[in-house]
Amino acid sequence: MNEIAIEKSTVEGKTYPKLPNPLSGHRTDINGAAGRIAIYSAGGAEGVAPLLLIHSINATPSAYEVKPLFDHYAGKRPVYALDLPGFGQSDRSDRAYSVKLMTDAIHAAVEEIGRRHAGAVDALALSLSCEFLARAALERPASFRTLAFISPTGFEGVPRDDARGGNRGMPWLRAALNVPLWSHGLFNALTSRSSIKFFLKKTFGSQDFDQGMWDYAYLTTHQPGARYAPYAFVSGYLFSKDALLLYKRLTHPVWMAHGVRGDFVDYRHETQVQGRANWRFNVFPTGAFPHFERLDAVTSAYDGFLKPHDEAAGGN
Repeated sequence: MNEIAIEKSTVEGKTYPKLPNPLSGHRTDINGAAGRIAIYSAGGAEGVAPLLLIHSINATPSAYEVKPLFDHYAGKRPVYALDLPGFGQSDRSDRAYSVKLMTDAIHAAVEEIGRRHAGAVDALALSLSCEFLARAALERPASFRTLAFISPTGFEGVPRDDARGGNRGMPWLRAALNVPLWSHGLFNALTSRSSIKFFLKKTFGSQDFDQGMWDYAYLTTHQPGARYAPYAFVSGYLFSKDALLLYKRLTHPVWMAHGVRGDFVDYRHETQVQGRANWRFNVFPTGAFPHFERLDAVTSAYDGFLKPHDEAAGGN
């Protein structure tokens, strides 16, 4: 994106690159318990359950992370995606970014979809947002028909199975990150084009990462308030201590997929759900975002998972 002119906008006397919407389709802004949330939609065949796509959580995410899936399903079925609080075109105000806030945003998106379509939704999330989706499905099970998790967190390392719940927040780190003397400068360093490139290569497990994601990640991290939600992520406040228990409690049909390259390949506790009748699994020869590398294979596997539910509902 450094080869082309970038539009600028001015907010409170400071100049920022203008942020386009991450997806084509219609954008609707809704307001509720999670604040203002941007939702993107595209129409599709009637009689098919709507699909909600949820991006991951890191320093640079947005609904752009689900773009290949959104574009693929647009026209085939009603498809929706959202920018979670603190990211993309949603509210980025200085507030407490928490597991509850992210879960409430998913509920708000599902409620908006419910105003347009009858019946439950199929929902697909990436990485850490899989934990939020699992929690949302346990809180309001009737709202969801099926769940899909791509590269989900919660199966790695020391088991996160604390029945008391809570998050892994580190107050000392959050305080350090928010010291005014270096808070802005540190985030600018973390979100320089070279830093974003470094982390994308680790995510994709390859030098061959998506150029459009790189460009959009730079733009979205150079907006007013862009550091607040990522700092909550880095400080551990968006990681649930009971993530593994959430997955084990699910009774919905669940599809789980992940790659084998890069920094996100630790699924040692996947064995705790592998024998369950409601879970299905696919592994792809990719990094953490297989839908960017093997879209046809991913959508074919996902469609195969959905097929019996569509047939039971009388869909195509």
